[in-house]
Amino acid sequence: MNQFSQLPLELILIVAFVLGSVVGSFLNVVIYRLPKILNQNWSADCRNYLELKADPEASEEEKISLLWPSSGCPKCKNKIRPWHNIPILGYFFLKGRCKDCNEPISARYPIVELVSALLSVVVIWKLGVTTQGLAALAITWTLIALTGIDFDEHLLPDSITLPLLWAGLIANSFGLFTDLPTAVWGAVLGYLSLWSVYWIFKLITGKEGMGYGDFKLLGALGAWLGWDYLPTIILLSSVLGLVFALLFMVFSGNKKSAPIAFGPYLAVAGWICLLLGPAAFSLLPI
Repeated sequence: MNQFSQLPLELILIVAFVLGSVVGSFLNVVIYRLPKILNQNWSADCRNYLELKADPEASEEEKISLLWPSSGCPKCKNKIRPWHNIPILGYFFLKGRCKDCNEPISARYPIVELVSALLSVVVIWKLGVTTQGLAALAITWTLIALTGIDFDEHLLPDSITLPLLWAGLIANSFGLFTDLPTAVWGAVLGYLSLWSVYWIFKLITGKEGMGYGDFKLLGALGAWLGWDYLPTIILLSSVLGLVFALLFMVFSGNKKSAPIAFGPYLAVAGWICLLLGPAAFSLLPI
Protein backbone atom coordinates (compact mmCIF):
# COMPACT_ATOMS: atom_id res chain seq x y z
CA MET A 1 0.00 0.00 0.00
CA ASN A 2 3.03 2.31 0.25
CA GLN A 3 2.68 3.49 -3.35
CA PHE A 4 -0.57 5.26 -2.42
CA SER A 5 1.27 7.39 0.13
CA GLN A 6 2.83 9.27 -2.81
CA LEU A 7 -0.58 10.40 -4.07
CA PRO A 8 -2.14 13.69 -2.88
CA LEU A 9 -4.52 13.14 0.04
CA GLU A 10 -7.22 15.13 -1.73
CA LEU A 11 -7.14 12.75 -4.71
CA ILE A 12 -7.31 9.70 -2.46
CA LEU A 13 -10.32 11.11 -0.61
CA ILE A 14 -12.08 11.97 -3.88
CA VAL A 15 -11.59 8.39 -5.05
CA ALA A 16 -12.89 7.15 -1.69
CA PHE A 17 -15.98 9.37 -2.07
CA VAL A 18 -16.75 8.15 -5.59
CA LEU A 19 -16.11 4.51 -4.66
CA GLY A 20 -18.27 4.85 -1.55
CA SER A 21 -21.15 6.35 -3.53
CA VAL A 22 -20.99 3.54 -6.10
CA VAL A 23 -20.95 0.91 -3.35
CA GLY A 24 -23.80 2.80 -1.67
CA SER A 25 -25.86 2.36 -4.83
CA PHE A 26 -25.34 -1.40 -4.57
CA LEU A 27 -26.13 -1.30 -0.84
CA ASN A 28 -29.53 0.15 -1.74
CA VAL A 29 -30.12 -2.97 -3.81
CA VAL A 30 -29.02 -5.21 -0.92
CA ILE A 31 -31.25 -3.39 1.57
CA TYR A 32 -34.28 -3.63 -0.70
CA ARG A 33 -33.82 -7.05 -2.27
CA LEU A 34 -32.15 -9.29 0.30
CA PRO A 35 -35.21 -9.54 2.59
CA LYS A 36 -37.36 -10.35 -0.43
CA ILE A 37 -34.90 -13.02 -1.56
CA LEU A 38 -34.89 -14.54 1.93
CA ASN A 39 -38.70 -14.54 2.04
CA GLN A 40 -38.82 -16.31 -1.33
CA ASN A 41 -36.34 -18.93 -0.13
CA TRP A 42 -38.09 -19.44 3.21
CA SER A 43 -41.47 -19.87 1.49
CA ALA A 44 -40.01 -22.41 -0.93
CA ASP A 45 -38.30 -24.32 1.90
CA CYS A 46 -41.53 -24.43 3.93
CA ARG A 47 -43.51 -25.74 0.99
CA ASN A 48 -40.90 -28.39 0.25
CA TYR A 49 -40.79 -29.47 3.89
CA LEU A 50 -44.59 -29.68 4.11
CA GLU A 51 -44.76 -31.29 0.66
CA LEU A 52 -47.19 -28.67 -0.55
CA LYS A 53 -47.87 -27.84 -4.15
CA ALA A 54 -46.41 -24.62 -5.46
CA ASP A 55 -48.60 -21.56 -5.00
CA PRO A 56 -49.72 -20.51 -8.50
CA GLU A 57 -49.59 -16.82 -7.58
CA ALA A 58 -46.16 -17.18 -6.00
CA SER A 59 -44.83 -19.15 -8.97
CA GLU A 60 -45.83 -16.31 -11.26
CA GLU A 61 -43.79 -13.83 -9.24
CA GLU A 62 -40.47 -12.94 -10.74
CA LYS A 63 -37.59 -14.56 -8.91
CA ILE A 64 -35.01 -12.00 -7.93
CA SER A 65 -31.37 -11.92 -6.96
CA LEU A 66 -29.03 -9.11 -6.03
CA LEU A 67 -27.91 -8.81 -9.65
CA TRP A 68 -31.03 -9.72 -11.60
CA PRO A 69 -33.36 -8.32 -12.84
CA SER A 70 -32.04 -4.83 -13.50
CA SER A 71 -33.48 -2.00 -11.41
CA GLY A 72 -36.86 -0.61 -12.40
CA CYS A 73 -39.67 1.58 -11.13
CA PRO A 74 -41.85 -0.33 -8.63
CA LYS A 75 -44.99 1.28 -10.08
CA CYS A 76 -44.63 1.35 -13.88
CA LYS A 77 -41.97 -1.44 -14.00
CA ASN A 78 -39.93 0.41 -16.63
CA LYS A 79 -36.20 -0.15 -16.37
CA ILE A 80 -34.02 2.63 -15.03
CA ARG A 81 -31.63 4.02 -17.63
CA PRO A 82 -27.94 3.77 -16.75
CA TRP A 83 -27.49 7.56 -16.82
CA HIS A 84 -30.40 7.90 -14.36
CA ASN A 85 -28.70 5.47 -12.01
CA ILE A 86 -25.62 7.62 -11.36
CA PRO A 87 -25.10 7.60 -7.56
CA ILE A 88 -26.46 10.70 -5.78
CA LEU A 89 -26.63 12.81 -8.95
CA GLY A 90 -29.18 10.61 -10.73
CA TYR A 91 -31.82 11.39 -8.11
CA PHE A 92 -31.44 15.13 -8.68
CA PHE A 93 -31.34 14.77 -12.48
CA LEU A 94 -34.73 13.07 -12.20
CA LYS A 95 -35.94 15.64 -9.64
CA GLY A 96 -36.85 12.80 -7.32
CA ARG A 97 -39.42 11.24 -9.67
CA CYS A 98 -39.62 8.38 -12.15
CA LYS A 99 -38.96 9.62 -15.69
CA ASP A 100 -41.79 7.50 -17.11
CA CYS A 101 -44.66 7.64 -14.61
CA ASN A 102 -43.67 10.57 -12.38
CA GLU A 103 -43.89 8.39 -9.27
CA PRO A 104 -41.85 9.90 -6.37
CA ILE A 105 -38.53 8.17 -5.70
CA SER A 106 -37.64 7.62 -2.07
CA ALA A 107 -35.02 10.09 -0.83
CA ARG A 108 -33.42 7.22 1.05
CA TYR A 109 -31.60 6.09 -2.11
CA PRO A 110 -29.38 9.18 -2.43
CA ILE A 111 -29.10 9.37 1.38
CA VAL A 112 -27.63 5.85 1.58
CA GLU A 113 -25.26 6.66 -1.30
CA LEU A 114 -24.16 9.91 0.32
CA VAL A 115 -23.71 8.33 3.76
CA SER A 116 -21.67 5.50 2.24
CA ALA A 117 -19.52 8.03 0.37
CA LEU A 118 -18.92 10.26 3.39
CA LEU A 119 -18.16 7.41 5.77
CA SER A 120 -15.74 5.96 3.22
CA VAL A 121 -13.92 9.28 3.14
CA VAL A 122 -13.73 9.35 6.94
CA VAL A 123 -12.36 5.80 7.08
CA ILE A 124 -9.63 6.45 4.51
CA TRP A 125 -8.77 9.83 6.05
CA LYS A 126 -8.41 8.16 9.46
CA LEU A 127 -6.77 4.83 8.55
CA GLY A 128 -5.31 5.52 5.12
CA VAL A 129 -5.08 3.18 2.14
CA THR A 130 -3.79 0.36 4.33
CA THR A 131 -4.94 -3.17 5.04
CA GLN A 132 -6.70 -1.83 8.11
CA GLY A 133 -8.29 0.96 6.11
CA LEU A 134 -9.59 -1.36 3.38
CA ALA A 135 -10.93 -3.81 5.98
CA ALA A 136 -12.63 -0.91 7.77
CA LEU A 137 -14.25 0.12 4.47
CA ALA A 138 -15.71 -3.37 4.06
CA ILE A 139 -16.97 -3.33 7.66
CA THR A 140 -18.48 0.12 7.16
CA TRP A 141 -20.37 -0.89 4.04
CA THR A 142 -21.60 -4.08 5.72
CA LEU A 143 -22.89 -2.13 8.72
CA ILE A 144 -24.73 0.30 6.43
CA ALA A 145 -26.51 -2.62 4.75
CA LEU A 146 -27.42 -4.19 8.11
CA THR A 147 -28.68 -0.86 9.42
CA GLY A 148 -30.97 -0.33 6.44
CA ILE A 149 -32.37 -3.86 6.54
CA ASP A 150 -32.97 -3.79 10.29
CA PHE A 151 -34.74 -0.43 10.09
CA ASP A 152 -37.03 -1.77 7.36
CA GLU A 153 -37.61 -5.35 8.42
CA HIS A 154 -36.33 -5.76 12.01
CA LEU A 155 -34.04 -8.37 10.56
CA LEU A 156 -30.27 -8.91 10.69
CA PRO A 157 -29.68 -11.68 8.13
CA ASP A 158 -27.35 -14.57 9.01
CA SER A 159 -26.04 -14.30 5.45
CA ILE A 160 -24.39 -11.02 6.47
CA THR A 161 -23.76 -11.24 10.23
CA LEU A 162 -22.12 -14.67 10.25
CA PRO A 163 -19.64 -13.97 7.40
CA LEU A 164 -18.85 -10.67 9.15
CA LEU A 165 -18.06 -12.58 12.35
CA TRP A 166 -15.89 -15.20 10.64
CA ALA A 167 -14.09 -12.54 8.60
CA GLY A 168 -13.20 -10.75 11.84
CA LEU A 169 -11.72 -13.89 13.35
CA ILE A 170 -9.75 -14.65 10.18
CA ALA A 171 -8.46 -11.07 9.91
CA ASN A 172 -7.36 -11.04 13.54
CA SER A 173 -5.61 -14.37 13.15
CA PHE A 174 -3.10 -12.10 11.38
CA GLY A 175 -3.40 -9.45 14.11
CA LEU A 176 -5.13 -6.88 11.89
CA PHE A 177 -6.98 -5.07 14.69
CA THR A 178 -6.22 -7.21 17.75
CA ASP A 179 -4.79 -10.62 18.62
CA LEU A 180 -6.74 -13.81 17.94
CA PRO A 181 -7.55 -14.79 21.59
CA THR A 182 -8.98 -11.30 22.21
CA ALA A 183 -11.03 -11.60 19.01
CA VAL A 184 -12.33 -15.07 19.88
CA TRP A 185 -13.43 -13.95 23.33
CA GLY A 186 -14.91 -10.84 21.73
CA ALA A 187 -17.11 -13.03 19.54
CA VAL A 188 -18.06 -15.33 22.43
CA LEU A 189 -18.77 -12.63 25.00
CA GLY A 190 -20.43 -10.36 22.43
CA TYR A 191 -22.95 -13.07 21.61
CA LEU A 192 -23.48 -14.30 25.15
CA SER A 193 -23.89 -10.85 26.71
CA LEU A 194 -26.99 -9.96 24.70
CA TRP A 195 -28.18 -13.58 24.74
CA SER A 196 -28.17 -13.39 28.54
CA VAL A 197 -30.04 -10.07 28.55
CA TYR A 198 -32.59 -11.57 26.14
CA TRP A 199 -33.35 -14.52 28.41
CA ILE A 200 -33.39 -12.53 31.64
CA PHE A 201 -35.82 -10.06 30.07
CA LYS A 202 -37.96 -12.87 28.68
CA LEU A 203 -38.11 -14.75 31.99
CA ILE A 204 -39.14 -11.58 33.84
CA THR A 205 -41.62 -10.14 31.34
CA GLY A 206 -42.54 -13.08 29.14
CA LYS A 207 -41.67 -10.97 26.10
CA GLU A 208 -38.78 -10.96 23.65
CA GLY A 209 -36.76 -7.77 23.98
CA MET A 210 -34.47 -8.31 20.98
CA GLY A 211 -33.69 -10.78 18.22
CA TYR A 212 -30.92 -13.30 17.76
CA GLY A 213 -29.48 -11.17 14.97
CA ASP A 214 -28.45 -8.60 17.58
CA PHE A 215 -26.42 -11.26 19.42
CA LYS A 216 -24.65 -12.22 16.21
CA LEU A 217 -23.94 -8.62 15.23
CA LEU A 218 -22.38 -7.83 18.61
CA GLY A 219 -20.43 -11.08 18.36
CA ALA A 220 -19.16 -9.98 14.94
CA LEU A 221 -18.11 -6.57 16.29
CA GLY A 222 -16.34 -8.35 19.14
CA ALA A 223 -14.57 -10.59 16.64
CA TRP A 224 -13.22 -7.55 14.79
CA LEU A 225 -12.41 -5.27 17.72
CA GLY A 226 -11.90 -7.60 20.69
CA TRP A 227 -13.75 -8.24 23.94
CA ASP A 228 -12.39 -5.10 25.62
CA TYR A 229 -14.48 -2.88 23.30
CA LEU A 230 -17.75 -4.61 24.16
CA PRO A 231 -18.68 -2.50 27.24
CA THR A 232 -18.20 0.68 25.23
CA ILE A 233 -20.25 -0.64 22.29
CA ILE A 234 -23.07 -1.82 24.56
CA LEU A 235 -23.18 1.43 26.54
CA LEU A 236 -22.97 3.69 23.49
CA SER A 237 -25.59 1.72 21.53
CA SER A 238 -27.92 1.74 24.55
CA VAL A 239 -27.62 5.51 24.89
CA LEU A 240 -28.25 6.01 21.17
CA GLY A 241 -31.23 3.64 21.29
CA LEU A 242 -32.65 5.38 24.35
CA VAL A 243 -32.36 8.82 22.77
CA PHE A 244 -34.07 7.61 19.61
CA ALA A 245 -36.79 5.84 21.63
CA LEU A 246 -37.54 9.02 23.57
CA LEU A 247 -37.72 11.06 20.38
CA PHE A 248 -39.91 8.39 18.83
CA MET A 249 -42.27 8.47 21.82
CA VAL A 250 -42.52 12.26 21.62
CA PHE A 251 -43.29 12.43 17.90
CA SER A 252 -45.17 9.16 17.25
CA GLY A 253 -48.36 9.84 19.19
CA ASN A 254 -50.15 6.57 19.93
CA LYS A 255 -47.35 4.39 18.53
CA LYS A 256 -45.33 4.34 21.75
CA SER A 257 -45.37 0.55 21.99
CA ALA A 258 -44.02 -0.05 18.48
CA PRO A 259 -40.82 -2.15 18.50
CA ILE A 260 -37.54 -0.41 17.73
CA ALA A 261 -34.69 -2.17 15.94
CA PHE A 262 -31.53 -2.29 18.08
CA GLY A 263 -29.14 -3.38 15.32
CA PRO A 264 -28.61 0.12 13.86
CA TYR A 265 -27.40 1.44 17.21
CA LEU A 266 -25.02 -1.48 17.64
CA ALA A 267 -23.74 -0.77 14.12
CA VAL A 268 -23.20 2.94 14.81
CA ALA A 269 -21.52 2.26 18.16
CA GLY A 270 -19.29 -0.42 16.63
CA TRP A 271 -18.29 1.88 13.76
CA ILE A 272 -17.39 4.68 16.17
CA CYS A 273 -15.20 2.30 18.18
CA LEU A 274 -13.62 1.02 14.98
CA LEU A 275 -12.61 4.55 13.98
CA LEU A 276 -11.59 5.82 17.42
CA GLY A 277 -9.60 2.76 18.43
CA PRO A 278 -8.39 2.85 22.08
CA ALA A 279 -9.67 6.43 22.36
CA ALA A 280 -13.18 4.91 22.41
CA PHE A 281 -12.58 3.71 25.97
CA SER A 282 -12.84 7.34 27.10
CA LEU A 283 -16.54 7.19 26.18
CA LEU A 284 -17.13 5.02 29.24
CA PRO A 285 -18.11 7.06 32.33
CA ILE A 286 -15.52 5.27 34.49
